[in-house]
Order: sequence, then structure tokens, then C-alpha cells
Amino acid sequence: MTKKIIFLLSIFMAFCSLHAQGKAEKAITTFFEKYPQEKIHLVFNKNSFVAGENLWFKSFVFDGYNLSSISTSMFVEMYDSNNSQISKEIVPLLNGQGSGSFTLSENLKEGVYYIRAYTTWMSNFSEDFQAFRQIIVYNPSSPEKVVLNDASQWTASVFPESGTLVEGINTKCAVRLQSKGITPSEWSGYVVDAAKPDVKISTFKGFDQNVGAFSLTPKAGVQYQLIINDSKGNRKIIDLPAVLGSGINLQVSTGNDAIKFSLKSKNIAPGTVYKVIGTIGSQIVFKVNSDKILEKTYSIPADQLINGILQLTVFDEKESIIARRLIFVQPGLLKIKKPEIQSMKLNESPRALNSFSINPEQNNNAYTVMVLDGSSENPEDENSFLSTLWLTGDIASKIYKPSQYFTPVRNNEALDALLISEVWKRFDWRTIMSDRFPLINYQPQPYISYKGKVSIQGKPASNAELNLMFEIPEYGSKLLQIKTDDKGFFTLKGLLFEDTIKFSYQLNDPKIPAEQVQVIFQPDYSFVPLKKPLPESNYMLIQRQSEDQLSETVKRYVATKNTQSNIDEKATLIEEVKLKAKKKDLTKELNEKLSSPLFKSMNETIFDFVNGNNSTNGYMNILQWLQGRVPGLTIESSRGSSIPRFRGSTINVYLDEMLLDPSQINTIPVSDIAMVKVIKGYFSGGFGGGNGAIAIYTKRGGTTGSLSDFAASTKLKKSIMHGFDKEISFVSPNYNDQNFSKISQDSRTTLYWNPYIEAETKDQTGIQFFNNDEAKNFKIIIMGFDTKDYVPIYYNEIVQ
Repeated sequence: MTKKIIFLLSIFMAFCSLHAQGKAEKAITTFFEKYPQEKIHLVFNKNSFVAGENLWFKSFVFDGYNLSSISTSMFVEMYDSNNSQISKEIVPLLNGQGSGSFTLSENLKEGVYYIRAYTTWMSNFSEDFQAFRQIIVYNPSSPEKVVLNDASQWTASVFPESGTLVEGINTKCAVRLQSKGITPSEWSGYVVDAAKPDVKISTFKGFDQNVGAFSLTPKAGVQYQLIINDSKGNRKIIDLPAVLGSGINLQVSTGNDAIKFSLKSKNIAPGTVYKVIGTIGSQIVFKVNSDKILEKTYSIPADQLINGILQLTVFDEKESIIARRLIFVQPGLLKIKKPEIQSMKLNESPRALNSFSINPEQNNNAYTVMVLDGSSENPEDENSFLSTLWLTGDIASKIYKPSQYFTPVRNNEALDALLISEVWKRFDWRTIMSDRFPLINYQPQPYISYKGKVSIQGKPASNAELNLMFEIPEYGSKLLQIKTDDKGFFTLKGLLFEDTIKFSYQLNDPKIPAEQVQVIFQPDYSFVPLKKPLPESNYMLIQRQSEDQLSETVKRYVATKNTQSNIDEKATLIEEVKLKAKKKDLTKELNEKLSSPLFKSMNETIFDFVNGNNSTNGYMNILQWLQGRVPGLTIESSRGSSIPRFRGSTINVYLDEMLLDPSQINTIPVSDIAMVKVIKGYFSGGFGGGNGAIAIYTKRGGTTGSLSDFAASTKLKKSIMHGFDKEISFVSPNYNDQNFSKISQDSRTTLYWNPYIEAETKDQTGIQFFNNDEAKNFKIIIMGFDTKDYVPIYYNEIVQ
């Protein structure tokens, strides 16, 4: 986000000196630099489930308005409506994206459940900004059943633009509805003088189930009241704020070209100095400080900003806040890239094969794709990828169906009124201007990290060398040598593996008997307990009666569960046609074959000398060949040896995953090398986690570096290390295979689910799926993100 909106710093020059830094500017600069804010969008394969089913989820983690690089792990927890935790998982994040699954117990009671997602870094801030998604779990054998709560009373509040009513200043006011259940879809209101309740001063009709708006020119001494009626005959009377005899009112209008604002005043002395600061997220994008501000209308060029929430805050000479307002930038011109779909072949016949392709986007790493039966619920209907990015990720209050503000038929006036009723809570100006910043209790670790302590007969093994032997299926055994500090501690960082890894250990000192050595491991991360109550639900539980019949929706879910069980028994996963050239597929296979999980990283560059066109003719040293091929990597010569450095720091070289002195590289014939990978940052095979490496694999290597004799020793102590939770495979039927012909009923609602399809820059992504027995059209949802232009890639349409 920085590169995009920092350009507006040039606007400052028209109004003030950049060097005139007050408390507010210094505070927000510190907050921006030290306390970046992450937010998460969660999407499920569907919103409602039957006990015993699997739930799949995909997450996008943003740092402001771009995919986050802060966190590499995400914690996901499931709660019942009583705040009791049902299950939990930790999943890796690749370029700000992650995915996983939960298996819902057969004994799960029918009710409302919540999925909570957060990162370690997010745990330093308010829980209000963690991701909470509601799901419904049906269980026909439960004594209670879930029903929509449409009987709860609603409340309403009035919010004058910028916060106050000032005599004689025409002011726009937002009216906000809230309810534990469902707010009314049809409602209206009017304003009266409490002393003359029969005379309507201003009338309005609600925009939607969240908000409405009216305008009023208030008079001093009058107590105004708002009368609201809904379509069911419910009535509310709300007192408006008292009218002030003097003050200012911040008034804003927004369009595709510019955001314009002015300060209307009453009984304010000429020449009074005010300062207005505009922020997006926690970055200043506009500032004016003037004694003539009351005489002007200011314009902020909107085309130089990204879509998102702009906060305008007005300070007086003592830097006290006197007005503020939230505005959405360019609501009528949403910058959304629509993926280009090609070769769409759809067939509504039962169990027919369907397919389409997606053209690549240069700055998009991966697509998330799901296809649903067109008659089923849409997981993106309530809170979409777009509404999380631009609204609910930063606004924590309850909003009914926030996705509606970012559809092609959106009501921009309603969104503006909604933001008038909101206050920015990512930071509080008064708090940070008093040098009170968030207390950082949790630092993000690269992927999974473990702390270890080595003791000899109960005493710390200071500065000792320890051999760790990892037993990795399909890769043999891998030796990792570490050294403890003066208190016997060591840390393993950047571990990237699923399930568990078995390992053995012994001190690298034959004089010390193995039975005297003890190593204690504990994860260097933790799930953070939930402190706040869960969000209120629009559903409630009532007693199930013996004569109650299951709804058609629940009947279908039960049938789908039974069908899926049948499919799982028969199916082998459909091999998805991914956006990769054959060369790329073979390169991935080579990497899977040669490198163990200890040498896998989300941030690695691979050079394939077996399947690729990488020519090493004319090079005697593989490090010399790498020069200039990896950004940030330099190869320096010293006394005839090549020393690799990444951004100035020396990095290690490994040959078939064994540490090698760079001076020995000259002895390795380039023609014998099968693959080279350059790893950036921490990885589990590096000493102490490492700070990157060059890993060279020889054609004779395969899994060279195995130390089977060492691993076979029965004298070594053994232990287990837990990694990321393994995602359950999403299984779909392949009706071209006769094994599926005996499936009697196919009522699946989710026909295709792939949370992470790697995107290349040349070839198309191919998608294939089979219809169920009933669907006559299909909901296709495609999500991605352009990391260069900070633009979401989004498609959510019904096709047939």
C-alpha cells in the first residue's frame, strides 16, 4: 500500500511544510512504521453443514490493502455458541494465503458455531479485528433446532456528520439500526420538534437493513426527535443530540474524481487555525494546516488513491480532536480485475463434464476457485472477499450483509451513511498522541519454530553441539547439527512440514553417555485464548417437536453427506489441470524427489538442470552461474573462492543437504548438478534456522546425505515434533470412471473446490468438474490479488 498512496505526499506541499510535524503526525508515523495491521478474509466451501461433514476454508491475510508478508502461520479455532472451543488448527501462509479443513464430529449438536482466525501478530491488538465467521451445523437427532431470529427488537441511533449539530448549519445525519436478530428490511422515519410532534420537519426511507439518512438545519433551543416505523408496526422515538450555538461541522462529498470537504462554522473567530489530517489505514495521505481553512473547500484527488476507507480528522491549535469523518474512496469506481475466462464448456445434464480456463495475471500468484450448484447458498453472499478487504476488515461493528456495498448494483449513498455512523478504531488519536502504543507481547515467527533445552544430568549443556536426526518418510534420515547457548538453549526456526516428524538426538561428544542427556522441546508459538464474547447471531435455538419436519435444505445436506461418504470410498482425487507448463511440472517433481521437508521453503527459487533449458556452458563454478539470476544474491570472490551473499549477509552452501565450504564448490563438476535452489530467509535445515542458503543437488544424489547408519542406532533417544495440521483432500467424483456409476444420488452443492491453484505468466489455468443430478446453472467464484497494483481479482457470477 505504501508505494501507491505515498504519492499523495506531493499534495502536502500545496498546503503546508512537511517538516511542520505536530504530535499527531509524529504519533501516526510511529504507529504506521511499528504497528502494521493485518486482517483476514475467510471463505468456506459452504455456510451450513451437517454433523459429520468436512468443512474446508481458505484465508487471505492482508496488511492494510495488500497481501501480508508479516505472518507465515495462521491459527484457526472452532467454538460453539457458549464460547467453548471445539477444535483448533495451525496452517501455513504462502504469500498471505492459507487453507485448511475441519472434520465436524458426528455428535456435534445442532446450533450456531464460529470459526475464529488470527495470526500471532494480530494477537497484539484488539480481538475485534480478528476474523470471526458464523456457520450453521444441522443435526436432526439434536433435541433443539436452529431457526432464524426474526422476532428480536431492534434499536436505532442517530449520527450527525462529523459528530455534532450546530445551529444554522445544514447537516446530514445517518440513522443506524442494530438488533440481536434481523433488522427490518422496510423502515422509514421523520424528524419532529419534541414540542410539536405532529409537524414533520424532515422525512426519509431506510436504504437497507443497516442505515438510512436525512438532512436537517437545526435551531438552538429545539429538542429534535426521530420517529422510526417498520413494516410490522414497531415504532421507536430517538432524541437527537443537543444543538450547539457555536462550533464547526465537517462536510464531505465523494466522487470518482475527488473527495471534497469543507468546514462550516458558527460563531468561530476569523483566523482560527485548524489542522485536517487524512489517513488511509495508518498512513497520512493528506494534510492541511491553515488559519484560512474555514473559507475554503479542499479537494483530494481520488484517482491517486486506492479504494478503501479514508479518515479525515480535524484538530484545533491545541491538537484536540473537534471533528472526524470516514469516507470510502471512489465508491462508484471500484478497482476490481475480472479474471479472463476462456473455453467455457458447460453442460447442465446430470453428471456431465464441465470445464473452463482462466487466463493468467502477471502479478497474481494463485487463484482460489469454487463452483457451486446455482440453487445453493453462496459463501460470499454475506461478507465477501471485497467487503472484508475494504470494509469489515477495519470496521468491527455488526453490519448486515456488508457484501451488498461492493456489488454491481450497490447503493453508494447507503455506504456513505454507514461510514458516517462509524468511528475508526484501529487506533485512537488521543492514545497514540500520548505516546501510549500497543504492548507487543507476541512476535511473529517464521512458520513453525521450536525452542529446545539440553541438559546433562539435570544441568544445562552450555555451548554443546547436538546432533538431531530427523526420520522423514520417503526422504530417509537427515542430520542437523546445532549448538546450544551458554544456558543450554537452542531454537529451530522456519520449520515447514505437516503432521509430525520423528527425530533422535545425541550430543556430539562420545564421552558423555546418551542416558545422561535430556532434550526438552516446546513450540515457540501458542494459540491465544479468546477473551471477548463471540459475535451475536441472527439465529437461535428452539425445542424440536416430534412432529417437526426437516426443511428441504437440511434434507439435501443429509443426502449430500451420505453421497460424499460413498464418493470418498470410491474416489481417487481428480488430477486438476493446473496452470503449469510440462517443464514446470517436472521441475516440481524433481524438487519433491531431491529436497527433504527440512529444505523446503515458501520463499525459494529453483533452477532445474535436468528438465529445463538452463545452460551452464562456459561456467566452471555453479556459484558464478548464479550471479545476476536471483534478485539480492551476489557472488563475491575472495582468494580464489566464491562467497555467496544475500543482501549483504553471507549465506551457507549445501551439497545434497550437507553443509559445504564454498571453497569446495570448484571441485563439483557443473555437469553433475541436477538442481539448485536459492532459499531466502529462515528454513528448518539451516543452522539455527539459517538466513537463507544455496542448496545444490547432484544427479547422483537423490536423497544423498542420508545417514541411515546413524538413524538405525537403537541407543539414541527419540521424540516427535508436531508441524502444521494436514488439510483433508477435497474429493470429487469422476463420472468418466465406471467406479462411480453405482452412486445412486448426487446432490452435492459444492461441485469444485481448489483453494490454491498456482498461477504462471504464460499458460491458462484449466478447471474441470462434474455436475450433480440437479443443477441447471452454476455459481463460479474466482479470487486472486494483484500485488503490484493492490487490486483484487474477483469473479462471482451465476452462469449456465
